[in-house]
Amino acid sequence: MKHLYLFLLCAMSMSLYAQTILLEKPKVDERVELLSIVFRMAGAEEYSSDGFKLYTDKIYKHFAPYKNHPISAFIQKQRETVGTGYDAVMKMAVHISPAPEFRPLVTFTDNLPERWGKKQAEEFLTLLRQYYKDTKCDAFFVQNRELYRESERLFMPVFNELDTQWYKDFYGKDPKEKFNIILGLGNGGGNYGPDLVYPDGRREVFAIMGTWAPDSVSMPQYGKDIFPTLVHEFNHSFVNYLNEMHKAKLKKSGSSIFGFVEAQMREQAYANWKTMLDEALVRAAVIKYMKDHKYSKEALDTETGIQLNRGFIWIEELVAKLEEYSANRKKYLTLESYMPELIRFYDNISKDFGTLKAAYDKRKPKVAGIVGFKNNAQDVNPNLKQLQVMFDRPLLGKGYSVNLGDKGRDFFPDIKKITYSADRKTVFFEVLLQPGKEYEMVLTGRSFKSEDGIGMDDYPIKFKTALK
Repeated sequence: MKHLYLFLLCAMSMSLYAQTILLEKPKVDERVELLSIVFRMAGAEEYSSDGFKLYTDKIYKHFAPYKNHPISAFIQKQRETVGTGYDAVMKMAVHISPAPEFRPLVTFTDNLPERWGKKQAEEFLTLLRQYYKDTKCDAFFVQNRELYRESERLFMPVFNELDTQWYKDFYGKDPKEKFNIILGLGNGGGNYGPDLVYPDGRREVFAIMGTWAPDSVSMPQYGKDIFPTLVHEFNHSFVNYLNEMHKAKLKKSGSSIFGFVEAQMREQAYANWKTMLDEALVRAAVIKYMKDHKYSKEALDTETGIQLNRGFIWIEELVAKLEEYSANRKKYLTLESYMPELIRFYDNISKDFGTLKAAYDKRKPKVAGIVGFKNNAQDVNPNLKQLQVMFDRPLLGKGYSVNLGDKGRDFFPDIKKITYSADRKTVFFEVLLQPGKEYEMVLTGRSFKSEDGIGMDDYPIKFKTALK
């Protein structure tokens, strides 16, 4: 009985601790679904993915008759004037009460929720209430209730594997927030980490996970590969305030680094140096989580390569600093106490960031040439059956990534097959060409990477075939 008592006591302690991190199981939130639906129907590109086609087909079938609802025109104008999109949409979702009231959970201001504006946010909620009523949205949610419950069930294995204790151990502080995992079934590949701070200081943190299906028409499959994203979103709760505390000391170095990578950061909706530094530390902490949980070298290289390719070219050095922090926890009880070292780190790398960037650029694979003709040639043999693109080094050789050119699909070559040479330094494109026709395609670094996971810069290939 004594052993049973101790076992139950331990189990209860673990359960109570887990509840300080994640108070509820993963769920579908109708506020998140509705916000993604209205932005989808208003033409917002970031909410238009059909990755989970089984579900998005249902959305279009139900809501297409209301495409010209007044809320669509409002959203389009809002996006043009203040850029409301991406995470701002999900921030609004968690700042309002459930249907049908949709009342603000906190007092709205011109800066809360972000990128809305007080007057516009209030007008949006008036339109949202009307949209909910006009479109019989409650019926749509009832019709899809089983699909929501099944998606939640499919996510449970991931939920059960998440090591919440790591956050306390690594950051050295007890989380005081309520954590929530929300499945954004209509969000495609978009993942967001908004928070909600109540007037009394209570704070809720949300990991809103995008959803797609393996073959687009079946149910989503949530695997271990989404762990970095899930860990990422919750890291924000422990990271963002640190950079905010030391904003004045980080501004000079952060602004300098942002100048080198601004284009890539803005493509990801990271519009300033502070957001960039938040994201960098969050992403480095994800890699540290993976290291601490003995992920394979391949998985670590893949995650590191993803961050390098996103413009965080100092990520390896930043991870090394987090390793230094972990190795000296008697001196640094919390990551907060280690922040002076990170400030010095950024001061140092910002002084010679151009050299760091040049070294990274050298690691990118580059096209060495095209067999049989030069890029932009105007007299390519239309009987050519194979384009051979040579690189200056072996590629990773896993998958391929080819985008349309500026002129669109009508100018994209008819590619039958893509393969690699034995040494992975040449990519073969089996093609069917037409005489007297212009062609364009763009090789990208999404899959065309070096052996250590560094993606190439976009490389447009343009040519015209000769007449017969």
